[in-house]
Amino acid sequence: MNAPLQAIPRATTYPARWKILLAFAIIYFVWGSTFLCIRIGVRELPPFLFAALRFTVAGGVLFIWMLAKDKTWPRWQEWAGASLLGFLMFLIDYGCLFWAEQRVASGIAAVVLATIPIFITILEILFLRTVRASVSLAASLVAGIVGVIVLINPFPSLGARVIDRAGAIALLIAAFGWAVGTVLTKKIPLPESKGMSSALQMLTGGVQLFALAIVAGDMAHFHPGQLSGWAWFALSYLIVAGSLVGYTAYVWLLDHASPTKVGTYAYVNPVIAVILGYFFAGEEIGARTIFGSLLVLVGVFMITLMSGESRGSRKPASDAAA
Repeated sequence: MNAPLQAIPRATTYPARWKILLAFAIIYFVWGSTFLCIRIGVRELPPFLFAALRFTVAGGVLFIWMLAKDKTWPRWQEWAGASLLGFLMFLIDYGCLFWAEQRVASGIAAVVLATIPIFITILEILFLRTVRASVSLAASLVAGIVGVIVLINPFPSLGARVIDRAGAIALLIAAFGWAVGTVLTKKIPLPESKGMSSALQMLTGGVQLFALAIVAGDMAHFHPGQLSGWAWFALSYLIVAGSLVGYTAYVWLLDHASPTKVGTYAYVNPVIAVILGYFFAGEEIGARTIFGSLLVLVGVFMITLMSGESRGSRKPASDAAA
């Protein structure tokens, strides 16, 4: 979830194969690892302030870079549109995600956020009328929803610990907020430059997260001198690798590879997050996690495939990275 979703024209020339493979490796592994970094950071950093620092710095750097490159100051209507998306896709989505990772394993958080295409599809069926309901699409929606229910509800036969209800609800709110923002992206004024659009959304979202951090009392619990090296590493990694490097690789790939191929990160990221959480944070992988995650990912895969076919080749329905 690092950049808004807008159509980007395909390039007519193709770069070296190693560059494409490197870009895919970045969006697969770097974005998949950001969930673990959030989990590490929120152990010491207040969640809303943590998110605010990440996106204000990353958005500010990207904004200065794009301003120097394009030399075009965004219009006030574009600032307003970006602020609305900043509210939905950063204040709500990332605010809920960072808060939830205090209570929910990083791998599970990644799996629940993979439901974003489910919410987008429901919104497109009910409000935009850009997707037609069908039996197969309904079955895919049901599979994803049942997967979340498996992760949240206590089924003794599946064993494993049930995830925190409040954290799970926060993650579903996060996914819904990003889905609404994705749908509105097509309806509101934004800078023509995809880089500037993303910069404004990150920057305005980061400022709103700062306001939330103040209201929530995060500032009173922030003591920089008491933070460990791991906390500083997590923050730096999320800013540089997760937001700036990951975003650059993502947008570059959209200009040099098919949207369907680029969209595979939405299924790979949760798997990477679950594996990293297991090996480096001691997070449990039981029958519940495996069964629920498979249902969610299969449902999302089928939804994305059928939705793409019904609308023609287009950009992936969601940015599921943290």
